[in-house]
Amino acid sequence: MEPVYSSVIGVARTLFAAQGLKIHMRGLENVPRSGGAVMAINHTGYFDFTYAGLVGVTVGRLVRFMAKKSIWSNPVAGPLMTGMKHIPVDREAGTESFAAALKALRAGEVVGVFPEATISRSFELKDFKSGAARLAQDAGVPLLPVTIWGSQRVWTKGQPKRMGRHGFPLLISVGAPITVAPGEDVTEVTARMKSAMQELLDTDQAVYPAWPDAEKHLLPSRLGGTAPTLAEADELDRVERAERVRAMRRKKG
Repeated sequence: MEPVYSSVIGVARTLFAAQGLKIHMRGLENVPRSGGAVMAINHTGYFDFTYAGLVGVTVGRLVRFMAKKSIWSNPVAGPLMTGMKHIPVDREAGTESFAAALKALRAGEVVGVFPEATISRSFELKDFKSGAARLAQDAGVPLLPVTIWGSQRVWTKGQPKRMGRHGFPLLISVGAPITVAPGEDVTEVTARMKSAMQELLDTDQAVYPAWPDAEKHLLPSRLGGTAPTLAEADELDRVERAERVRAMRRKKG
C-alpha cells in the first residue's frame, strides 16, 4: 500500500478503535478486485470519506475521492489529500476535476463520489447530481452504490464533534455494481442508483439499534426523529449558499 494512504488509514483505525465504533460492513463481495469503478456514497457526516475508504482497503483497493478544492488549502490536510491522490473539485469549474477522475478510472482506479454534493441535514437522500453516472459511462466502468448509516452521530453539519468514546454501531453497505451502457440516459441511471442506495439504507435503518432520545435531532423525521425534512434542509442550504456568496462579494469588495 502507498505510504501516505497506509499511514492515514492506520491513524483512522486507531481513532475508530479508541471511539469504540462498531463498524459493520456488508456486500464487500460486490467491490471489484481490479479495474476501475465509481463508488457513489451517501453523505450525512464529515468523516464519510474515511468510512467509505475502509470498504476499499478491506478488499485491497484504494479509493480516490473527489472532494472540494478548498481542503487542499489546509496546510495539514492538503498534502495528505495530494499524497493519497484524491481529486480536487472546483464547484465553479468542474471540467478539470471530471477529466482527472476520468483519467484515474481509465487507469483502473476506484473513484469515490458523493452524488448529493453536500451533507444532508435531513439525513435522507438529497437530489443526486448526474456526475457519477456520467463518469461511469464515459470510462466504461461500473457504478458501485455505497451507503453509510450512523456517521451523523460522530460529526455532521451544524453539530459539535463527538470524538470521544461512544461505542455505537456504524453500518456500511455495498450494493451490486450497476452497469451503465453507452448512450444510456444518465438521468435514468442516476435514479436507478439512488433507488438502490435507498434500499440499502432502508435495510440498515430497520436493523439499527433503538435511537437514543438525546440524539433524535440526528434522525430523519420519517423514522421518528426531529431532523429537518428534506424541504426544510434544502431551504437551510439555500440560505447558507446565499450568505457564502454575500461573504465572498464583501471580501472582494
